[in-house]
Amino acid sequence: MKFIVIAVGKLKERFWTEACAEYLKRLQPYAKTEVREIADVDPRRAGGVEGARDKEGAAICAELDKLGPDVHVALLAIDGKERSSVGISQRIDSLALAGKSSFAFIIGGSDGVSAEVRARADELLSFGPITLPHNLARVVLLEQLYRAQKISHGEPYHK
Repeated sequence: MKFIVIAVGKLKERFWTEACAEYLKRLQPYAKTEVREIADVDPRRAGGVEGARDKEGAAICAELDKLGPDVHVALLAIDGKERSSVGISQRIDSLALAGKSSFAFIIGGSDGVSAEVRARADELLSFGPITLPHNLARVVLLEQLYRAQKISHGEPYHK
């Protein structure tokens, strides 16, 4: 199994990088996991918010193109489907049983994602109606992927 997180923006603060590194380390026995960072685009240099979204979107789609057509793409979006930790685990397991072995998770920029990125997504996933900073969303996603693997393997994970 392979997880690829495509995230707009670079982690700058040490506490975010350390938290992500910890969950990436924990995930390694279960799935090859990598994070691909896309440079965020300043709307003032891109002709506005829509121009920035389009440039970031083109970079996200270029990364998806490298992964090939068999990857299952989940876009993190506030209007996506909310799933419990068990639900995330069951969703990954059911897709794996259907033959999927690569999963891409997209965390867009602060102004959202382009229509092209939305169209490329196989599903929208939400962590609820709250707005999370993108750095925190990355940590939460990695933690939930780790928790999903623990659940899938019937292993304990403290509550």
